[in-house]
Amino acid sequence: MQAELADAAVVAQVVAGDRDAYGVLVQRHSRSLFSVAYRVTDNEQDAEEVVQEAFLKAYKSLHRFESRSNFGTWLYRIAMNTALDLVGKRKNALSVAITEDPEPDEQAVQLVSDRPTQEQEVFSGQVSEKIAKAMKLLTETERAAFVMRHMEGRSTQEIAEVLNMKENAAKNSVFRAVQKLRRQLEPLVSTR
Repeated sequence: MQAELADAAVVAQVVAGDRDAYGVLVQRHSRSLFSVAYRVTDNEQDAEEVVQEAFLKAYKSLHRFESRSNFGTWLYRIAMNTALDLVGKRKNALSVAITEDPEPDEQAVQLVSDRPTQEQEVFSGQVSEKIAKAMKLLTETERAAFVMRHMEGRSTQEIAEVLNMKENAAKNSVFRAVQKLRRQLEPLVSTR
């Protein structure tokens, strides 16, 4: 609550003409925006681009921000929509098909062991590849909803607000994403 009060005060300063005060908001929210942007885009440079674009869009629209709203949620929504737009544009522009050999996300799976066996290393690589492939099979909305719910810990209400949909639609998006991921990852669970 204290940070939100501070956000509202800083927003008021910026709207009153103190452009430098916006740097406080950028510093305060950059890390969380980068985190969600990276999870949606799966690319560091794209995530950085999304964060910059989101802050620029927010700055230009700051006069329309209603201070009774949560600034962090408003900014998060802008970043999420910017990330989804970028992913959609890249998909359409490149007509990308899922590759047979995607680069595994290094942080996707880590086995708890001081010295993994060769079998564990191979299995870990297979899991990383499967997760990367499975995430790419989700629609943009499903991926965003899944990331917000299971990686960011957002509530269904927040997901609905950010994705501009009803709560039931948000629940269904998360459910469909989980079902698709389960189907894709089931062979790994049953072979282990």
